[in-house]
Amino acid sequence: MSTFSSSSHATRGATVASDSDRAHGESKRALRTQSRPDIDAAESHTQERGEQFQNQNSRQQNARLRQNDSDGQRRNPNDSEPVGYLEQEDELDLKYGAHHVIMLFTPVTLCMAVVVATISSVTFYTENDGVYLVYTPFHEKSTDAGTIAWNALANAGILLGVIAIMTVFLILAYKFKCYWLIYSWLFFSSLLLLFLFSFIYLGELLKTYNLSMDYITLAFVMWNFGIVGLVSIHWKGPLRLQQAYLIFISALLALIFIKYLPNWTTWAVLAVISLWDLFAVLAPFGPLRILVETAQERNEQIFPSLIYSAGIIYTLVATADDSQLVPSRQNHTENIEEAQQNQEQQRPRQRAQPPQQVEEQVENEDRGIKLGLGDFIFYSILVGKASSYGDWNTTLACFVAILIGLCLTLIFLAIFRRALPALPFSIAFGLAFYFLTKEIITPFADHMSANQYFI
Repeated sequence: MSTFSSSSHATRGATVASDSDRAHGESKRALRTQSRPDIDAAESHTQERGEQFQNQNSRQQNARLRQNDSDGQRRNPNDSEPVGYLEQEDELDLKYGAHHVIMLFTPVTLCMAVVVATISSVTFYTENDGVYLVYTPFHEKSTDAGTIAWNALANAGILLGVIAIMTVFLILAYKFKCYWLIYSWLFFSSLLLLFLFSFIYLGELLKTYNLSMDYITLAFVMWNFGIVGLVSIHWKGPLRLQQAYLIFISALLALIFIKYLPNWTTWAVLAVISLWDLFAVLAPFGPLRILVETAQERNEQIFPSLIYSAGIIYTLVATADDSQLVPSRQNHTENIEEAQQNQEQQRPRQRAQPPQQVEEQVENEDRGIKLGLGDFIFYSILVGKASSYGDWNTTLACFVAILIGLCLTLIFLAIFRRALPALPFSIAFGLAFYFLTKEIITPFADHMSANQYFI
């Protein structure tokens, strides 16, 4: 009995031991199975940390290599430095620089062409009917050269004073956020140009080419033309349409100045206004510089009715802060690498975006080189005034001179990376080419043609 009970006790003990061993093994397997995701997460985290550490080491090594490569020489593709970072920077500069030259030459050329074509065909803007602007009280009716000179300078001074006062008034209104006053003023000016002066221009065109149009059709055309222009300029519209209206407005204002400014006053105004543009943009307390800096501080765009936008991105002149505009090559290359990585990460998101958000992004990226409408106006005044004398040599010389000056301005813009005046170079070259061509080249060409000398 005792033997049975002891054996049965041993049997139960062995059974309990085997059950406990199985339970322990199953618990170990369960723990191993449960801890496997944690182990995988830890391994992946360790791998990511290793990759980040490796990328950081490679960036530091590339930075040291770029710092040692201070002479700017290009490295071979086998080196550890990113391939072609200098080529990317040079290609970016050349691409946007050449593209902006074309994008600015086209509207300037169109504006001057409209003015020259109108001056050559419509006699209304060249004939002297004794009516002048109220800002030019001296009408240069004397035959004395000294009297004509001081009359022209006095008229130019008065007109410059009016422009300076109006510019300061605009800056003060913008500084104190009186937007309603500025928009009302610009809207009223656009209203006059698109309806009244456009009506006069169309009427003179119809008279010149002996065309007839009834008043109902004329009213319908002018109403649609004016309303579409106001909407596209002051509210929202296609960029090309807005650019076309701004070019037409600039040409129309240039024709008005050519019509109602005395002869020598026009040249004096061109010379004086270029000096004013130099002061207003570059001086520390210049009004146009204050306007640009204030708009950049508020992250706002300058009024579209005053500015012609090329409509393409040009990040080199996005702000006036030189520390942000001229980064080192090291930072520039790192920014390129980070931008490429961000673009690769954001491509699926951009594909999933609705069309409205894409259009808003395109509109927000409309930050190109901008040229003031005043530059268009005074370029066209110079070329139009030269063409009013009927000499195509001086007209072409002034046209080429303005484009050369604009090209030189863009070169300095790429060098200094800040807002620059667009009038001084072009107006200086235009005036020099005009008087040299009129007084030297044209008489020489006429003499050679009269005596049949051929070179």
